[in-house]
Amino acid sequence: MAPATLESSFLPKKAKWGATRQVAAPKTVTVSMVVRASAYADELVQTAKTIASPGRGILATDETNGTCGKKLASIGLENTEANRLAYRTLLVSAPGLGQYISGVILFEETLYQSTADGKKITDILVEQGIVPGIKVDKGLAPLAGSNNELWCRGLDGLASREAAYYQAGARFAKWRTVLSIPNGPSELAVKEAACGLARYAAISQDNGLVPIVEPEILLDGEHGIERTFEVALKVWAETFYYMAENNVMLEGILLKPSMVTPGAECEDKATPEQVASYSRKLLHRRVPPAVPGIMFLSGGQSEVEATQNLNAINQTPHPWHVSSSFARALQNTCLKTWAGRPENVKAAHDALLLRAKANSLAQLGKYTSDGEAAEASEGMFVKNYIY
Repeated sequence: MAPATLESSFLPKKAKWGATRQVAAPKTVTVSMVVRASAYADELVQTAKTIASPGRGILATDETNGTCGKKLASIGLENTEANRLAYRTLLVSAPGLGQYISGVILFEETLYQSTADGKKITDILVEQGIVPGIKVDKGLAPLAGSNNELWCRGLDGLASREAAYYQAGARFAKWRTVLSIPNGPSELAVKEAACGLARYAAISQDNGLVPIVEPEILLDGEHGIERTFEVALKVWAETFYYMAENNVMLEGILLKPSMVTPGAECEDKATPEQVASYSRKLLHRRVPPAVPGIMFLSGGQSEVEATQNLNAINQTPHPWHVSSSFARALQNTCLKTWAGRPENVKAAHDALLLRAKANSLAQLGKYTSDGEAAEASEGMFVKNYIY
């Protein structure tokens, strides 16, 4: 595409007093503007719309091998590739999962794995109408010059990795960075998070993957809900500014924000209605309606709490599909029910489907907590949790 040309006339500088005034001819100034249009534009929009479909959300199973190992250890299993595959196969193979789940985020190991009977994990998902996704960041590291804050690595070599992920069947990507309210967050940390997310999003779209944009505001801290709201406004303002600077196509992204809640250690707990009020206000002040889907993370809330808050947010109409992208808040009861035993697979599937259906109803604003098991209300917040 030929660069657009803008013509503008500028008057000459005013002549010095006493000098003969010469009127110069107007100068033509050429400004080159590159307008990006991804070769995958139509596909990106369609993928995003498929994931943001009524009554469905995302199941995140993209924990690193180390974090997955901690989950397995909690039920007495060794952290081996075979055990990780068994657990992740359990999650994706629940019959009827596609009725409630539109996308599953995989870890790189899982993207290339096949089940014991030779079936690819990605094929199991596609057969259920579920879009396979992939975690593409390389984790968090200390941010030099900050107040003990973190930044997310992984831009080096991202384009080539994502091209390979697309060939392997992935159609969306996930990049998680975090911001800590007790540590600031500093201007440096906010800008680093926004810039990194924007570059990742642009690279992902160039390689056919819908980017999930996730600047997680951690639950850690004693701060109130007003402080969380204030920080979230700043974070999302910076994030959308840098996405515009990087020519990210908003119709082909998904957001994964934290719900606006008090810090986990705050004495003043918020009701679902308060969480919903602040979360909706954040979305309406910061998120353009071109964005197809808002997939809230659970961030250590209990299974029931996360679902109740999502349901409260969906009590009023939005210009976006407002749903969930939960990991622990979908997996916790399922994992405990399975306990690594083949005879428990059906019961574990039932537990997963129960939670997935609850979140489906919450996406539609029709959930009630009647009949929820007590263990589903157990908090899952872990201070300084590492994924």
